[in-house]
Amino acid sequence: MTVNIEKSINIFGEQLESCSTTPKTGFFRNGACDTCSEDHGSHTVCAIMTDEFLAYSKYLGNDLSTPKPEFNFPGLKNGDNWCLCASRFLQAHFEGVAPKIKTKATHKKALEVINLEILLQYKND
Repeated sequence: MTVNIEKSINIFGEQLESCSTTPKTGFFRNGACDTCSEDHGSHTVCAIMTDEFLAYSKYLGNDLSTPKPEFNFPGLKNGDNWCLCASRFLQAHFEGVAPKIKTKATHKKALEVINLEILLQYKND
């Protein structure tokens, strides 16, 4: 099965920057918020984790802070960058717990879910 990766373009129409290699993030675990049609969660928002957001995510059933060695997942902590699902970021925005983001490392595909003006409110790069 061949996976067609979307062009690595950020929300400004420029080359997508790396989000994080430590921990290694992204749907493809290549450090970037690249995406494809198989990425049903649209892991396209490069977010800077906060304790508040990690607790919120865990409360909703997606524990991002506990290491899961069987999946080569180190667990995230405050300050780590991570490619979040666009819909989860938008949900966190409406709940008042959305983290800051690296806009230049956020894939343009996120704009299919989140308005640019909302993303720019969280710009931290």
